[in-house]
Amino acid sequence: MTEGGLRVDLAGGVLTLTLDRPEKRNALGSALVESLHQALDRADLDAQIRVVAIRGAGSDFCAGADLGELLASADRALDENERDARRLGDLFVRMRALPRPVVGIVQGRALAGGAGLALACDLTIAADDAQIGFPEIRRGFVPAMVLTLLRRAVPEKVAFDLAATGGTLGASVAGELGLFARVVPAADLDRAAGEILAALAGAPPTAMALTKRLFYELDGTGFAQGIALGARVNALARATPEFRSAIGAFLGR
Repeated sequence: MTEGGLRVDLAGGVLTLTLDRPEKRNALGSALVESLHQALDRADLDAQIRVVAIRGAGSDFCAGADLGELLASADRALDENERDARRLGDLFVRMRALPRPVVGIVQGRALAGGAGLALACDLTIAADDAQIGFPEIRRGFVPAMVLTLLRRAVPEKVAFDLAATGGTLGASVAGELGLFARVVPAADLDRAAGEILAALAGAPPTAMALTKRLFYELDGTGFAQGIALGARVNALARATPEFRSAIGAFLGR
């Protein structure tokens, strides 16, 4: 089903969200952003969904904001534009807060807000001919919310270089820097992504949710605080039926 520029499919515990505006290089218009929010609402509530995949239709992942909408916003009030920007930013926050893992599958170009969308995913796999870039400054704009993600993904000097020069990287370099978790031959992208999605969908959901939550709660914590937080999550995990079943099966009991 396609609504607001988003095609939604559920199979084998995987909710696949396909940005379906290939004629606009899957630009993030307001309707598409709202459709992504609605899809995350579904993923949060539906126990059948174990993992979320985000990809683009056609030759590109996502070219960023819809430039027509962006230009039209130049005459709007500051608070109206801030609310609009926050809606996209809130999408990135929700992706991190979702208890299911979110996997980005990148082919072609992931630019500007599209790069942000890829980086907001918990794990991103890319074709070896993909590109990721931050061209906002060349358009008189700022990679404002994307910087929060970029600064966490690469060293400070690299992040500033990309943001200040509007740089674009090929998949192999982006993978070496950590912007992509995995880079595979373009012809193998669907197969490799399918294997990752199946593995994540097959993991115990409570353990996955606790792992993801702990992973992001460790941001900005000190060493001792992180260990204490880990001990608390460790104790919670021991109390789950999934843990007892899996350990019992491993021990043959």
